[in-house]
Amino acid sequence: MRILGIDPGLQRTGFGVIDAEGQRSSYVASGVISTTEAARGDLPQRLKIIFEGVQEVVQRYQPQCASAEIVFVNVNPQSTLLLGQARGAALAALVSAGLPVAEYTALQMKKAIVGHGLASKAQVQAMVQRLLALPGLPGKDAADALGLAIAHAHAASSLAVLAGQAPLQRRSHGQYRKGRAH
Repeated sequence: MRILGIDPGLQRTGFGVIDAEGQRSSYVASGVISTTEAARGDLPQRLKIIFEGVQEVVQRYQPQCASAEIVFVNVNPQSTLLLGQARGAALAALVSAGLPVAEYTALQMKKAIVGHGLASKAQVQAMVQRLLALPGLPGKDAADALGLAIAHAHAASSLAVLAGQAPLQRRSHGQYRKGRAH
């Protein structure tokens, strides 16, 4: 399965593409979609660059699914809103390409990659390098995106094993007509 990881940012949106087979993951590509060519105050142009950049990555590498980082709330609410809009542009590009998108917090990704949720960027970079047998450290944004793809590969394989163990049963008690739960 080919997985695209997206680490959204208004100035730099990281992407990472891996191929996952069971617990084995191999590197395909990674990089950054930079919006610094647009004027600092031109938010619509920056969002367009992110949207088109993600579309280009999807078109070039043909992933079967994607994972994206969930935005955390900053101390500065304006920064959080801007980051949320950048994330929205990236998600819109993924969904418009027909990709299923899984979402993980930075804490979940760090826990899956490094083993604890408070890992530093340098620790994430080092573990991504080790897990994918890269010749050098990936950039911070690309490492986070690759980490999101690896975290999803591990979660997806675990969920597939669980799904194969027992069929899911629809709960009939505690529901109103037409499937609404109370």
